[in-house]
Amino acid sequence: MSLIRKFSNARRPFLVKNKFIPGGKITLAGDKSIAHRALILSALARGKTILNNLPIHDDSLATLNALKALGIKILRRNKQILVFGKGRQGLKRPRQPIFVHNSGTTLRLLLGVLAGQDFKAKVIAGKYLSARPMARVNLPLRLMGAQITAKIKGREEYAPIVISGGNLKGIIYRPNVSSAQVKSAILLAGLFATGKTQVIERLKTRDHTERMLKLFGADVAISHKCIILNPKKNLISPGKIFIPGDISSAAFFMVLAVITPGAKIIIEGLSMNPGRSGIINLLKKMRAKIKVTSFKSSGFEPMGNLSITSSNLKGVIINPGQIPSLIDELPVLMVAACFAKGRTVIKGVNELRVKETDRINSMVSNLRKMKAEIQLKKTGSREDIMIKGKGRLFGAQLKSFGDHRTAMSMVVAALAAEGESRIDDISCVSKSFPGFLDTLKSLS
Repeated sequence: MSLIRKFSNARRPFLVKNKFIPGGKITLAGDKSIAHRALILSALARGKTILNNLPIHDDSLATLNALKALGIKILRRNKQILVFGKGRQGLKRPRQPIFVHNSGTTLRLLLGVLAGQDFKAKVIAGKYLSARPMARVNLPLRLMGAQITAKIKGREEYAPIVISGGNLKGIIYRPNVSSAQVKSAILLAGLFATGKTQVIERLKTRDHTERMLKLFGADVAISHKCIILNPKKNLISPGKIFIPGDISSAAFFMVLAVITPGAKIIIEGLSMNPGRSGIINLLKKMRAKIKVTSFKSSGFEPMGNLSITSSNLKGVIINPGQIPSLIDELPVLMVAACFAKGRTVIKGVNELRVKETDRINSMVSNLRKMKAEIQLKKTGSREDIMIKGKGRLFGAQLKSFGDHRTAMSMVVAALAAEGESRIDDISCVSKSFPGFLDTLKSLS
């Protein structure tokens, strides 16, 4: 195996020396997006909910600890998480500011919950999250009746955020940004509102919140891009929830397999949510050899197994309408594009600027160091990335920029590259996938 330095949380360079041929079967921890929602709705329902395969990483723990700070009892028993929900009116005022670390999902969804409470709370964030825009959530919550103050810089709002909730009213809202987090915050606030809440999306985003709300017995009606929530029904715990494997985590192994000659891996028990299958559809369009097996549509989320084999990829055009279903996977897809034949164009990647880091900058600067041919094009307010695939990359001195998806994407790129690479620090992978390197090693 080419990963010669064992991962730890210490900040130190990570060396990737030689290529290896991945093969075997892996099972991944539960989907991060689903986990956040499962924890929150379990807390807002009455009774005990048992969560199986909940991922234990920085982001999920940020949500878990935030709920504990609001008076929810949560226990860990073997590999299960037990949440003792208190109903929609059961949360208590936190004794001190709630620290959500760098979990954007925690912050935005939590604001939706806090908007419905009859107390004041302050939410603070880590360095990277404090630089991410929050007006997109604060504005609709204010329209619903919440009082929110935030750090102002220019025309944007940032954490720390102080919110006084209660006495909400339902609204009809059309988000300017296609974001499942914004939609989810509004719907969660809608649980506490008087009257129906309606969210009309420009582009369809992942529907984990809608599915989870239905699982807990909420009155939710969905028609294409329109979601209507009637808050009259109380949430009822389904008892047990199994969280399928995280497809965003799987993307790194999918790309590694297709760009490595002789590779073949199987990923079992993976989420097959249609709103998250963009990575599978896109790789297939690039002529990747991917098969879905053991597909199950029963339960609140579809799941199945994936078989991925080394492939000869070709370049594709990714249109803006495809971006919401690919947003977390775009960094590693840029790596795949470097090994594809022909040109790949990714249109409308602006949202990558406001992730844990500026992922356009982090990925473009790193891949250029590896001698990739990449261009950026700006048309009006839209940014596009063009990659001319050469079928190879070369080892280089790389940076993670403190971003978990950039770090893991560059590990994948380095493993498939010619020569040695050194990445300055990959401790940030603990944000979403602390077992990343161990899973890689299991495929050697």
